Amino acid sequence: MGRPASKKTKKKTVKKEEKTKACEDILPPSSLYHSFTTQETVELRKCLLTWYDKCKRNLPWRSLANTELDLDRRAYAVWVSEIMLQQTQVATVIDYYNRWMKTWPTLDDLASASLEEVNEKWSGLGYYSRGRRLQEGAKKVVTEFGGRMPRIAEELQKLLPGVGRYTAGAIASISYGQATGVVDGNVIRVLCRLRCIGANSGSPAVADKLWDLANHLVDPERPGDFNQAMMELGATVCTPKKPRCTECPLQSQCRAYEKVEADLTSAAANLTNRNPDPKSAAGDIEECDLAHGSCTLCLPSSDHWDRSLGVTNFPRKSAKKASRVEQTLTCVWQRRGQEEEPEYLLVQRPSSGLLAGMWEFPSMLLENKLTEKDGGLALGNYLQEVTGHVVPLNKLQYVGEVVHIFSHIHQTYLVYFLSTSRIEAVTINEELSECPASRWVSRNQFLEAAVSTAMKKILKLCERNNSSSNSTPGKRKRDGSVLQPPGRRIKIETENQRSIQSFFKPTNRK
Repeated sequence: MGRPASKKTKKKTVKKEEKTKACEDILPPSSLYHSFTTQETVELRKCLLTWYDKCKRNLPWRSLANTELDLDRRAYAVWVSEIMLQQTQVATVIDYYNRWMKTWPTLDDLASASLEEVNEKWSGLGYYSRGRRLQEGAKKVVTEFGGRMPRIAEELQKLLPGVGRYTAGAIASISYGQATGVVDGNVIRVLCRLRCIGANSGSPAVADKLWDLANHLVDPERPGDFNQAMMELGATVCTPKKPRCTECPLQSQCRAYEKVEADLTSAAANLTNRNPDPKSAAGDIEECDLAHGSCTLCLPSSDHWDRSLGVTNFPRKSAKKASRVEQTLTCVWQRRGQEEEPEYLLVQRPSSGLLAGMWEFPSMLLENKLTEKDGGLALGNYLQEVTGHVVPLNKLQYVGEVVHIFSHIHQTYLVYFLSTSRIEAVTINEELSECPASRWVSRNQFLEAAVSTAMKKILKLCERNNSSSNSTPGKRKRDGSVLQPPGRRIKIETENQRSIQSFFKPTNRK
């Protein structure tokens, strides 16, 4: 029989068992290095919520969530904010949110609105299917659930269109106090840095780990505030670039920051011409206890820690898939209205697909590249075909191009301008164009209509072009440049915008 374990050995064994027990429900055996002990969890909650109470931004949806007593209205208010905030900055969302909630303060109000009205309110916010799905969800709650929102995250995700795991967790924790975590881009960044998770954050294994960590960390007493605090930290302090680590309330628990400090210590020692032991230079820093290269959560062996990046080594993402490149011919067709005010022809997009139900200038997607002249001819023929009206091709003027980036499409609009006298009968033949409807609108009606940001850019380009064309020939502006003479097309460059020639193959001119 061997000798009994010493008190010191027993103490170490007990401590190790406690640490293992605290983390055993997080993920199977990768490394405790990427998890939190019970003591660390308690301390993290306390530090984060203390910071949040002092530093949180005053946002309208937070005020509603804190003051609204009706659970369904509170959940609806949170739901709207979470959908709007997807892929959109807070500063942009605030005005849209306030206008939306003023127009439709309840689920019943939104459910009774038309899709046209919803698109108008969403115009300019981007990712337009979000507004449509939000209204579909409101209709379902009103007609199928009697106006009562589902009360737990699992049901919210299962029953409401457009509500994923993150949105469901946010609604349930903020509105109902359910102790469930959330994982969005900000939370991913915070967790990956706190626990040096360097594997691809988009992989299923890492995603599962992050959700387990989020659910483990969430404060059961203040789940909504805790989740908002994690997102707030990622948005304002633990940012993608230039994070403000010195202001971070979780600095003492951040393994990425520990590595940065260890690098600084080592560099300082080298400057004094000492040759310290690498281990002692790193201080008491903890490392992953799995063999190098065998941990599925650490930085991959092919992509080591880069000292110059610091904490921004984390998270690591897979390369984005290249956006599809498309070109579209677009005509801004203008006529004079009853009071000689300009009116513009708009057509409605199909009820499904990209920008479903939105209004736009008559457009046709190009399958092949065309010269400027051939582009005008193709567009003129298209307009003549779908309107049944003879289009004066000699008046169809190329203006320039507008580049707009959708989530998965790099779209270049080749813009033409056509000005005609007042024509009562010109409309779009829906059967020929696959457009549900068409109409003439004034400039003010255009700006208030359900049109995309790209269409507003196009109108702005035409107005700038017309303004320059109508200026006095040869007149110098204050900056010394010469304005173009009347009727002469000018080229308007915008940031990151290529010229039309870059899309076309050179042609031999005689």
